[in-house]
Amino acid sequence: MIHSLARIFQLVTILGCASSSIYYLVCLWTAASFLHGKKADNMARARGNLPPVSILKPLKGIDPEIYESFRSHCLQDYPEYEIIFGVSDPGDPAVASVQRLQREFPERAIKLVVSPSILGANVKVSNLAQMLSTARFEHLIVNDSDIRVESDYLRRVIAPLTSESSEGQRAGMVTCLYRGIAAPTLGSRLESLGISTDFCGGVLVARQLEGGLHFGLGSTLAFRSADLERAGGFNAIVDCLADDYELGRRISALGLPVVLSDIVVETHLPAYNSRDFLAHQLRWARGVRDARLGGYIGLAFTFGLMWGLLNLMAAHAAPWSWAVLGAVALLRVAVALVVGKAVLRDAQTLKYLWLLPLRDAIAVAVWIASFAGHTVTWRGDRFKLRKGKLIRMKS
Repeated sequence: MIHSLARIFQLVTILGCASSSIYYLVCLWTAASFLHGKKADNMARARGNLPPVSILKPLKGIDPEIYESFRSHCLQDYPEYEIIFGVSDPGDPAVASVQRLQREFPERAIKLVVSPSILGANVKVSNLAQMLSTARFEHLIVNDSDIRVESDYLRRVIAPLTSESSEGQRAGMVTCLYRGIAAPTLGSRLESLGISTDFCGGVLVARQLEGGLHFGLGSTLAFRSADLERAGGFNAIVDCLADDYELGRRISALGLPVVLSDIVVETHLPAYNSRDFLAHQLRWARGVRDARLGGYIGLAFTFGLMWGLLNLMAAHAAPWSWAVLGAVALLRVAVALVVGKAVLRDAQTLKYLWLLPLRDAIAVAVWIASFAGHTVTWRGDRFKLRKGKLIRMKS
């Protein structure tokens, strides 16, 4: 009986190594496809049709490098746009940064909207719903407060919304990959490494295997206000944790393509201590679990280093099992370098590559822990998560 169980366990670990290797190969293929498409997009980018744009940035508290992130939006090579910041509390510390921005760029249309009504558990979306009425333009961009962009960001993001694809259809939403700039703490470095070597690779694989994206990323959500209204508006997602994912899903459900832009933006990560890092990872994991349960369960078949080590144990360190572990590790490193360096142009990937085994081990532990509960912590508040929706817990 014990011998049979050992054989079954070894077979499972071999299958895990095989599935992970296939996943890594698909990651490399999709990364190459993205880079090839990026060159084509650069050649065919729309030049003439540049409609006015309203950028909506909901705020709560101070993020690292927040002023420089705000400032990058004022340096756009774009004919007409406005930036609308929104807070729920007039005493929010982010207000001072907005006022400083207004003083530095008096020629820019910069508004600050105070949204005192709390329309749902997701205060960010509650702010957006109240900010929307002040937007003057049909084309909208929503991005997180900590996102920093290049000067051609607006041109490149708006282009797919204004130009027809080869199938004669305009995009319904444009979203962006991003890289995380780490603060000098272990938690921040691990999160940056996870974004560049795991998360973004998963987005590319989903795009390829599902025939396009069917969700959005909070780094950038560009869309038309008419399509937002058809999708139910911000009020329809005001209790959702993964609001970016859900808005993209709803616009995709209208039959409109969600396009992954050729531009990569960046975010400066907080100086997470171990506790904050794990809480953020768990919130992220439980949000993905509720949004994409099937795909999230499938992540178990992509933990290559874990399966390689378990196979090494099951095979009692037989020479062939070392070869399997080496092959899986080589593919894992290749994915990290190709996605992190070539796709995202993340200069930190090589610097922190030695942390990859620790980061992947933590990812496995967080994946397991995510099934053990339904609570998340978000900017100091605790919530219960039920079918992707937030329920605020009493202090």
